[in-house]
Amino acid sequence: MATSALTPPPASETVAENLLEFPDNRLLIDLCGEYDRNLADIEQKLSVQIIRRGNQLALLGEEPARIEAAEVLHALYERLETGKSVEKADVDRELRMGGSEKNTGTRDGDQMELFRGGKVEIKTRKKLVEPRTDAQKAYVQSLFQQELAFGIGPAGTGKTYLAVAVAVSMFISGEVDKIILSRPAVEAGEKLGYLPGDMKDKVDPYMQPLYDALNDFLPGKQLAKLMEEKRIEIAPLAFMRGRTLANAFVVLDEAQNATTMQMKMFLTRLGEGSRMAITGDRSQVDLPRGVTSGLRDAERLLSDVKGISFNYFTADDVVRHPLVAAIIKAYDADSKEA
Repeated sequence: MATSALTPPPASETVAENLLEFPDNRLLIDLCGEYDRNLADIEQKLSVQIIRRGNQLALLGEEPARIEAAEVLHALYERLETGKSVEKADVDRELRMGGSEKNTGTRDGDQMELFRGGKVEIKTRKKLVEPRTDAQKAYVQSLFQQELAFGIGPAGTGKTYLAVAVAVSMFISGEVDKIILSRPAVEAGEKLGYLPGDMKDKVDPYMQPLYDALNDFLPGKQLAKLMEEKRIEIAPLAFMRGRTLANAFVVLDEAQNATTMQMKMFLTRLGEGSRMAITGDRSQVDLPRGVTSGLRDAERLLSDVKGISFNYFTADDVVRHPLVAAIIKAYDADSKEA
Protein backbone atom coordinates (compact mmCIF):
# COMPACT_ATOMS: atom_id res chain seq x y z
CA MET A 1 0.00 0.00 0.00
CA ALA A 2 1.28 3.47 -0.84
CA THR A 3 2.17 5.76 2.04
CA SER A 4 -0.62 8.31 1.87
CA ALA A 5 -0.12 12.04 2.04
CA LEU A 6 -3.70 12.33 3.36
CA THR A 7 -5.32 11.16 6.59
CA PRO A 8 -7.81 8.36 5.82
CA PRO A 9 -11.42 9.48 6.37
CA PRO A 10 -13.54 8.04 9.18
CA ALA A 11 -15.30 4.80 8.27
CA SER A 12 -18.67 6.49 8.58
CA GLU A 13 -17.91 8.96 5.77
CA THR A 14 -18.48 8.10 2.11
CA VAL A 15 -15.54 9.11 -0.07
CA ALA A 16 -15.67 9.21 -3.87
CA GLU A 17 -13.06 7.04 -5.51
CA ASN A 18 -11.80 6.00 -8.91
CA LEU A 19 -10.88 2.36 -9.35
CA LEU A 20 -8.17 1.59 -11.92
CA GLU A 21 -7.40 -1.96 -13.04
CA PHE A 22 -4.03 -3.03 -14.47
CA PRO A 23 -3.97 -6.49 -16.11
CA ASP A 24 -0.22 -7.17 -15.79
CA ASN A 25 0.68 -7.46 -12.12
CA ARG A 26 4.42 -7.41 -12.92
CA LEU A 27 4.09 -4.06 -14.65
CA LEU A 28 1.90 -2.80 -11.80
CA ILE A 29 4.74 -3.53 -9.38
CA ASP A 30 7.07 -1.43 -11.56
CA LEU A 31 4.41 1.27 -11.79
CA CYS A 32 4.17 1.53 -8.01
CA GLY A 33 7.95 1.64 -7.64
CA GLU A 34 10.18 0.41 -4.84
CA TYR A 35 8.29 0.71 -1.54
CA ASP A 36 5.48 2.36 -3.57
CA ARG A 37 7.60 5.51 -3.93
CA ASN A 38 6.03 6.41 -7.29
CA LEU A 39 2.56 6.31 -5.77
CA ALA A 40 3.77 8.38 -2.83
CA ASP A 41 5.11 11.06 -5.21
CA ILE A 42 1.77 11.23 -7.03
CA GLU A 43 -0.13 11.40 -3.73
CA GLN A 44 2.03 14.24 -2.48
CA LYS A 45 1.90 16.31 -5.67
CA LEU A 46 -1.82 15.87 -6.39
CA SER A 47 -3.24 15.58 -2.85
CA VAL A 48 -4.90 12.23 -3.44
CA GLN A 49 -4.79 8.92 -1.61
CA ILE A 50 -3.87 5.78 -3.59
CA ILE A 51 -4.72 2.36 -2.17
CA ARG A 52 -3.53 -0.83 -3.83
CA ARG A 53 -5.99 -3.74 -3.98
CA GLY A 54 -4.54 -6.70 -5.85
CA ASN A 55 -4.19 -5.58 -9.45
CA GLN A 56 -6.27 -2.46 -8.84
CA LEU A 57 -5.49 1.02 -7.56
CA ALA A 58 -8.19 3.00 -5.78
CA LEU A 59 -7.89 6.80 -5.97
CA LEU A 60 -9.49 8.87 -3.22
CA GLY A 61 -9.74 12.64 -3.09
CA GLU A 62 -11.26 15.59 -4.92
CA GLU A 63 -12.54 14.74 -8.40
CA PRO A 64 -10.10 16.91 -10.44
CA ALA A 65 -7.15 15.45 -8.53
CA ARG A 66 -8.45 11.90 -9.00
CA ILE A 67 -8.85 12.42 -12.74
CA GLU A 68 -5.35 13.88 -13.06
CA ALA A 69 -3.84 11.06 -11.00
CA ALA A 70 -5.62 8.48 -13.17
CA GLU A 71 -4.20 10.08 -16.34
CA VAL A 72 -0.67 10.07 -14.87
CA LEU A 73 -0.93 6.42 -13.81
CA HIS A 74 -2.31 5.31 -17.19
CA ALA A 75 0.46 7.21 -19.04
CA LEU A 76 3.16 5.61 -16.90
CA TYR A 77 1.63 2.13 -17.32
CA GLU A 78 1.52 2.59 -21.10
CA ARG A 79 5.20 3.52 -20.93
CA LEU A 80 5.93 0.24 -19.15
CA GLU A 81 3.94 -1.67 -21.78
CA THR A 82 6.31 -0.36 -24.47
CA GLY A 83 9.28 -1.86 -22.60
CA LYS A 84 10.55 1.36 -21.05
CA SER A 85 11.25 1.79 -17.35
CA VAL A 86 9.53 4.21 -15.00
CA GLU A 87 11.95 6.21 -12.87
CA LYS A 88 11.41 9.14 -10.53
CA ALA A 89 12.15 11.55 -13.40
CA ASP A 90 9.42 9.93 -15.53
CA VAL A 91 6.86 10.38 -12.76
CA ASP A 92 7.94 13.99 -12.38
CA ARG A 93 7.60 14.58 -16.14
CA GLU A 94 4.06 13.18 -16.27
CA LEU A 95 3.04 15.24 -13.24
CA ARG A 96 4.43 18.41 -14.81
CA MET A 97 3.28 17.92 -18.41
CA GLY A 98 0.36 15.51 -18.43
CA GLY A 99 -2.00 16.25 -21.31
CA SER A 100 0.45 18.47 -23.19
CA GLU A 101 2.21 15.31 -24.38
CA LYS A 102 -0.94 14.30 -26.25
CA ASN A 103 -0.72 17.18 -28.71
CA THR A 104 0.35 16.25 -32.22
CA GLY A 105 3.89 17.26 -33.10
CA THR A 106 4.73 18.81 -36.47
CA ARG A 107 8.16 18.06 -37.81
CA ASP A 108 9.57 17.15 -41.22
CA GLY A 109 12.81 15.31 -41.92
CA ASP A 110 14.95 12.66 -40.31
CA GLN A 111 13.95 13.45 -36.73
CA MET A 112 10.20 13.03 -37.33
CA GLU A 113 10.03 9.97 -35.10
CA LEU A 114 11.15 12.08 -32.15
CA PHE A 115 7.92 14.08 -32.29
CA ARG A 116 5.36 11.40 -33.13
CA GLY A 117 2.14 11.82 -31.13
CA GLY A 118 3.47 14.95 -29.46
CA LYS A 119 6.14 12.99 -27.58
CA VAL A 120 9.67 14.34 -27.74
CA GLU A 121 12.52 11.88 -27.30
CA ILE A 122 16.25 12.38 -27.85
CA LYS A 123 18.13 9.21 -28.71
CA THR A 124 21.78 8.95 -27.66
CA ARG A 125 24.16 6.01 -27.40
CA LYS A 126 23.66 5.53 -23.65
CA LYS A 127 20.15 6.74 -22.86
CA LEU A 128 16.85 8.11 -24.11
CA VAL A 129 16.36 11.70 -22.98
CA GLU A 130 12.86 13.14 -22.60
CA PRO A 131 11.91 16.73 -21.69
CA ARG A 132 10.26 17.04 -18.29
CA THR A 133 8.47 20.39 -18.68
CA ASP A 134 6.58 22.18 -21.44
CA ALA A 135 9.38 24.76 -21.69
CA GLN A 136 11.96 21.99 -22.13
CA LYS A 137 9.82 20.36 -24.81
CA ALA A 138 9.51 23.62 -26.77
CA TYR A 139 13.26 24.17 -26.39
CA VAL A 140 14.14 20.71 -27.76
CA GLN A 141 11.81 21.22 -30.72
CA SER A 142 13.56 24.54 -31.44
CA LEU A 143 16.98 22.86 -31.24
CA PHE A 144 15.93 20.38 -33.93
CA GLN A 145 14.01 22.83 -36.10
CA GLN A 146 15.98 26.09 -35.93
CA GLU A 147 19.53 26.75 -37.08
CA LEU A 148 20.12 29.03 -34.08
CA ALA A 149 18.33 28.54 -30.75
CA PHE A 150 18.78 30.40 -27.47
CA GLY A 151 17.94 28.80 -24.11
CA ILE A 152 17.75 31.39 -21.33
CA GLY A 153 16.86 30.78 -17.70
CA PRO A 154 18.08 29.82 -14.23
CA ALA A 155 20.40 27.00 -13.28
CA GLY A 156 19.00 23.49 -13.17
CA THR A 157 16.50 23.86 -16.01
CA GLY A 158 18.36 21.54 -18.40
CA LYS A 159 19.42 24.16 -20.96
CA THR A 160 22.92 22.82 -21.56
CA TYR A 161 22.11 19.17 -20.90
CA LEU A 162 19.36 19.09 -23.54
CA ALA A 163 21.44 21.05 -26.06
CA VAL A 164 24.29 18.54 -25.75
CA ALA A 165 21.81 15.65 -25.97
CA VAL A 166 20.38 17.02 -29.24
CA ALA A 167 23.92 17.59 -30.54
CA VAL A 168 24.81 13.95 -29.85
CA SER A 169 21.54 12.74 -31.40
CA MET A 170 22.12 14.70 -34.62
CA PHE A 171 25.75 13.56 -34.72
CA ILE A 172 24.74 9.90 -34.38
CA SER A 173 22.13 10.25 -37.12
CA GLY A 174 24.67 11.85 -39.48
CA GLU A 175 22.94 15.25 -39.69
CA VAL A 176 26.15 16.93 -38.52
CA ASP A 177 29.77 15.80 -38.84
CA LYS A 178 31.10 17.13 -35.56
CA ILE A 179 30.17 18.60 -32.18
CA ILE A 180 31.81 21.75 -30.81
CA LEU A 181 31.12 22.79 -27.22
CA SER A 182 32.38 26.08 -25.84
CA ARG A 183 32.23 28.32 -22.76
CA PRO A 184 33.77 31.64 -21.78
CA ALA A 185 36.65 30.92 -19.36
CA VAL A 186 35.41 33.39 -16.75
CA GLU A 187 35.90 32.83 -13.02
CA ALA A 188 32.71 32.77 -10.95
CA GLY A 189 33.47 35.52 -8.48
CA GLU A 190 36.81 34.31 -7.18
CA LYS A 191 40.37 34.29 -8.48
CA LEU A 192 41.68 30.80 -9.09
CA GLY A 193 45.29 31.86 -9.62
CA TYR A 194 47.69 30.25 -12.05
CA LEU A 195 46.67 26.66 -12.70
CA PRO A 196 49.40 24.09 -13.37
CA GLY A 197 49.84 22.11 -16.58
CA ASP A 198 49.46 22.80 -20.28
CA MET A 199 46.66 24.80 -21.90
CA LYS A 200 44.22 21.86 -21.75
CA ASP A 201 44.90 21.40 -18.03
CA LYS A 202 44.29 25.09 -17.42
CA VAL A 203 40.94 25.33 -19.23
CA ASP A 204 39.50 21.90 -18.41
CA PRO A 205 38.08 22.98 -15.01
CA TYR A 206 35.94 25.57 -16.82
CA MET A 207 34.76 22.98 -19.34
CA GLN A 208 33.95 20.17 -16.89
CA PRO A 209 30.13 20.57 -17.07
CA LEU A 210 30.33 19.93 -20.82
CA TYR A 211 32.44 16.79 -20.30
CA ASP A 212 29.88 15.61 -17.72
CA ALA A 213 27.01 15.99 -20.19
CA LEU A 214 28.86 14.15 -22.96
CA ASN A 215 29.70 11.29 -20.61
CA ASP A 216 25.98 10.86 -19.97
CA PHE A 217 25.28 10.27 -23.66
CA LEU A 218 28.31 8.48 -25.12
CA PRO A 219 30.36 5.46 -23.92
CA GLY A 220 33.72 6.49 -22.51
CA LYS A 221 35.90 4.76 -25.11
CA GLN A 222 33.85 6.10 -28.01
CA LEU A 223 33.92 9.62 -26.57
CA ALA A 224 37.69 9.50 -26.10
CA LYS A 225 38.16 8.30 -29.69
CA LEU A 226 35.88 11.00 -31.12
CA MET A 227 37.71 13.69 -29.16
CA GLU A 228 41.06 12.36 -30.32
CA GLU A 229 39.82 12.55 -33.91
CA LYS A 230 38.58 16.12 -33.28
CA ARG A 231 35.04 15.12 -34.22
CA ILE A 232 34.03 16.33 -30.79
CA GLU A 233 35.77 19.44 -29.49
CA ILE A 234 35.51 21.27 -26.18
CA ALA A 235 37.24 24.64 -26.18
CA PRO A 236 37.07 28.08 -24.52
CA LEU A 237 35.17 30.78 -26.39
CA ALA A 238 38.39 32.68 -27.14
CA PHE A 239 39.57 29.73 -29.29
CA MET A 240 36.66 30.19 -31.71
CA ARG A 241 38.00 33.35 -33.31
CA GLY A 242 38.82 33.02 -37.01
CA ARG A 243 37.07 29.67 -37.46
CA THR A 244 34.19 28.81 -39.79
CA LEU A 245 32.11 26.05 -38.21
CA ALA A 246 30.49 24.08 -41.04
CA ASN A 247 28.40 20.87 -40.72
CA ALA A 248 28.68 21.05 -36.94
CA PHE A 249 26.42 21.30 -33.93
CA VAL A 250 27.87 24.12 -31.85
CA VAL A 251 26.90 24.86 -28.24
CA LEU A 252 27.91 28.00 -26.35
CA ASP A 253 27.28 27.51 -22.64
CA GLU A 254 27.24 30.23 -19.94
CA ALA A 255 26.71 32.81 -22.69
CA GLN A 256 25.89 35.52 -20.14
CA ASN A 257 29.65 35.68 -19.52
CA ALA A 258 30.49 36.48 -23.14
CA THR A 259 31.08 40.14 -23.96
CA THR A 260 29.19 41.80 -26.80
CA MET A 261 32.17 41.45 -29.14
CA GLN A 262 32.72 37.82 -28.19
CA MET A 263 29.06 37.02 -28.81
CA LYS A 264 29.14 38.68 -32.25
CA MET A 265 32.35 36.81 -33.06
CA PHE A 266 30.84 33.49 -32.03
CA LEU A 267 27.52 33.92 -33.83
CA THR A 268 29.27 34.82 -37.07
CA ARG A 269 31.18 31.49 -36.99
CA LEU A 270 28.00 29.71 -38.14
CA GLY A 271 28.74 27.86 -41.39
CA GLU A 272 26.81 25.80 -43.94
CA GLY A 273 24.96 22.81 -42.53
CA SER A 274 25.55 23.85 -38.92
CA ARG A 275 23.32 24.39 -35.89
CA MET A 276 24.00 26.59 -32.88
CA ALA A 277 22.61 26.50 -29.36
CA ILE A 278 23.31 29.41 -27.00
CA THR A 279 22.54 28.88 -23.30
CA GLY A 280 22.78 31.31 -20.42
CA ASP A 281 21.42 32.64 -17.16
CA ARG A 282 21.06 36.41 -16.98
CA SER A 283 21.13 36.32 -13.15
CA GLN A 284 24.66 34.82 -13.02
CA VAL A 285 26.82 37.29 -14.94
CA ASP A 286 30.47 37.05 -13.80
CA LEU A 287 31.84 39.77 -16.10
CA PRO A 288 33.66 42.75 -14.55
CA ARG A 289 31.44 45.62 -13.41
CA GLY A 290 30.52 47.86 -16.33
CA VAL A 291 31.01 45.20 -19.02
CA THR A 292 27.78 44.46 -20.90
CA SER A 293 26.74 40.83 -21.27
CA GLY A 294 26.70 39.72 -24.90
CA LEU A 295 23.65 37.59 -24.13
CA ARG A 296 21.58 40.65 -23.27
CA ASP A 297 22.67 42.41 -26.45
CA ALA A 298 21.86 39.33 -28.53
CA GLU A 299 18.32 39.26 -27.10
CA ARG A 300 17.85 42.92 -27.88
CA LEU A 301 19.24 42.78 -31.40
CA LEU A 302 18.13 39.35 -32.67
CA SER A 303 14.70 38.73 -31.17
CA ASP A 304 12.94 39.53 -34.47
CA VAL A 305 15.37 37.76 -36.80
CA LYS A 306 13.71 34.92 -38.71
CA GLY A 307 15.33 31.53 -38.11
CA ILE A 308 16.44 32.37 -34.57
CA SER A 309 14.40 31.15 -31.60
CA PHE A 310 14.48 32.34 -27.99
CA ASN A 311 13.31 29.87 -25.36
CA TYR A 312 12.86 30.98 -21.75
CA PHE A 313 12.82 28.99 -18.51
CA THR A 314 11.69 29.87 -14.99
CA ALA A 315 12.16 28.35 -11.55
CA ASP A 316 9.15 26.12 -12.33
CA ASP A 317 11.29 24.35 -14.95
CA VAL A 318 14.06 23.38 -12.52
CA VAL A 319 14.56 19.62 -12.65
CA ARG A 320 17.29 19.30 -10.03
CA HIS A 321 16.53 18.93 -6.32
CA PRO A 322 13.22 20.67 -5.39
CA LEU A 323 15.16 22.98 -3.06
CA VAL A 324 16.94 24.47 -6.09
CA ALA A 325 13.65 25.86 -7.39
CA ALA A 326 12.82 27.25 -3.93
CA ILE A 327 16.26 28.90 -3.69
CA ILE A 328 15.91 30.51 -7.14
CA LYS A 329 12.42 31.84 -6.29
CA ALA A 330 13.71 33.30 -3.01
CA TYR A 331 16.56 35.13 -4.76
CA ASP A 332 14.24 36.33 -7.54
CA ALA A 333 11.77 37.72 -4.97
CA ASP A 334 14.58 39.49 -3.13
CA SER A 335 15.92 41.08 -6.32
CA LYS A 336 12.45 42.41 -7.18
CA GLU A 337 12.10 44.00 -3.74
CA ALA A 338 15.56 45.62 -3.89
